[in-house]
Amino acid sequence: MHLQESGEMYLETILILSQKQAAVHSVDVGEYMGFSKPSVSRAVGLLRQGGFLEMRPDGELILTRLGREMAEKIYERHTVLTRLLVKLGVPEDTAAEDACRMEHCISDTTLQAVKTHLETL
Repeated sequence: MHLQESGEMYLETILILSQKQAAVHSVDVGEYMGFSKPSVSRAVGLLRQGGFLEMRPDGELILTRLGREMAEKIYERHTVLTRLLVKLGVPEDTAAEDACRMEHCISDTTLQAVKTHLETL
């Protein structure tokens, strides 16, 4: 299943939150992303249907293996692109915002070239 940009953002957010706290719930995702409960609920439902996410009886959100792989891929793209933009002289907050938009459309080939280039700097 191919994810839309919004689905990728939800997975990335759940990954980031899971690295910062013991358990992640829909309310945490909504607060982090600034989205309403109904929006988060709909996205969580779609991610569960797609096999990217599971929900425990207490409401804790757990990335499946597929969901974790996708989230890690998106997060890596974000961090690599942010590093590149900062190296180019873009202020870090702007670089992070721009990387957030770029991470969803960059090809694997281009990302690998960026990573290789960053290693030579």
